[in-house]
Amino acid sequence: MSDTMTEGVIAAWLKKVGDTVKSGDILAEVETDKATMDMESYADGTLLYIGVEKGQAVPVDAIMAVIGNPGEDYQSLLSGGGSTQQPAETPKETAPAAQPTAPAAPAVDTSNIKAKTVQMPLLSDTMTEGVIHTWLKKVGDKVKSGDILAEIETDKATMELEAYEDGTLLYIGVEAGQAAKVNEVIAVIGEEGADYKALLNAGSAATTPAQPEVKAEQSASPASPQTTSTPESATSNANNGRILASPLAKRLAEEKGINLSDVNGSGEGGRIVKNDVDSFTPKAKPTAVQSQTPVVAAAPAGQESYEDVPLSQMRKTIARRLAESKFSAPEFYLTMEFTMDKAIKAREAMNEISPVKISFNDMVIKAVSAALTKHPMVNASWLGDKIRKNHHVHIGMAVAVEEGLLVPVIRFANTKTLSQIAAETKDLGGKAKNKQLQPKDWEGNTFTVSNLGMFGIEQFTSIINPPESCILAVGAIKETVGVKDGQFFVTNIMKLTLTCDHRVVDGATGAAFMVTLKQLLEEPYKLLV
Repeated sequence: MSDTMTEGVIAAWLKKVGDTVKSGDILAEVETDKATMDMESYADGTLLYIGVEKGQAVPVDAIMAVIGNPGEDYQSLLSGGGSTQQPAETPKETAPAAQPTAPAAPAVDTSNIKAKTVQMPLLSDTMTEGVIHTWLKKVGDKVKSGDILAEIETDKATMELEAYEDGTLLYIGVEAGQAAKVNEVIAVIGEEGADYKALLNAGSAATTPAQPEVKAEQSASPASPQTTSTPESATSNANNGRILASPLAKRLAEEKGINLSDVNGSGEGGRIVKNDVDSFTPKAKPTAVQSQTPVVAAAPAGQESYEDVPLSQMRKTIARRLAESKFSAPEFYLTMEFTMDKAIKAREAMNEISPVKISFNDMVIKAVSAALTKHPMVNASWLGDKIRKNHHVHIGMAVAVEEGLLVPVIRFANTKTLSQIAAETKDLGGKAKNKQLQPKDWEGNTFTVSNLGMFGIEQFTSIINPPESCILAVGAIKETVGVKDGQFFVTNIMKLTLTCDHRVVDGATGAAFMVTLKQLLEEPYKLLV
């Protein structure tokens, strides 16, 4: 459905199994990497089978549904297409113990099970897995379509997971604090007493092996009476040595200097929650040790220590994407000094009448957007087998947050006034820091501006955010001494560095862009024309 599409997500099924359909009927709405589009039927008949549930992703050319005559045997068609039956055949051959349950693995009989699986959704274009931040429902709770089941931490933000079915929450497969890959089964909703285990065995090979591991750890706990410490047993049982704690509890513990391994967790499975940290009182263990072993009680001059910090979804994505960019794109750098004397005066005058305070970063974004319209190759994207020259200008604004970097987008920046850009950058910057950005806020940038000038950094280079071809690094404005006609004078200089992908942008092209940008910022009245 688009030239860059590799998979689609079922936004909605407009037909259900058993419905009669005709060629041209809309079967489903499919969300691509560009838009949500209608999927038409190309055959007349009855909808016999749906293989991809609402909210799930499916690769291009994979089987989504079957249309045929009522009662027609379509299982051989699914097997020939290499879909869901293939994983079920492997246990038959390699695991004799699984043979009695193998006939239930194909999707034929799961339609009789009054339950539906909940998969980890694709919540951003770069997301490969999500971390369950918090479950807002527990097993046994009644849920309705539209209820919020959980909060999920992606590489971009913490977002809510809605239920699409009415029923009872029968199963939770991924505990809070744990990660799950996109499309992995994380829960089951259905009627009370429904055989959801058969549903899991038939449709989610990834969930099944994880269950025996958890049960084995839990059963090992009573068998080892020496493990009486609640924090240690909760840690080992819950997550193979990791300490299970809510993100808020971890943050509070870090602020208070509390070692979470010393805290008793009152949450499910020994999970440490906020109240556990608030009520924690350190035990006087060092004193006891000193009294028993006075020889070693002398404090050393220093003590080695470290802390292993698990990678957040955001940090994983930053590492993956920027490593791909750094080691695949042949980058070069162009640095130029900009005289900001007139820009400083112009900003003071504009802020006297502007409804929102205009920053130097806003002026840079406005100047960049104007320069990009004159140098379209700098606004282009590298797509592997072609170069896309974007006719629109969407400026990404790098924003530092606690866990890394987010890049909200000012869309059609070249069409907006300085005050409009100023208002939008403040709004998006606040949303980024509060993790309130939505996919529409961070997708589609054609060029990125990264500004470390407010931290006093005079000059730096940035790594390109693929598939963009360039990124601009903005340094601090520094008061210095200039020389003209043999006379010294005070002036304000700002250094800007353009990182270019040589596959798209040549040196002369990048230099011409920088010259235009210099003219716009050094003569800021040109930004208003």
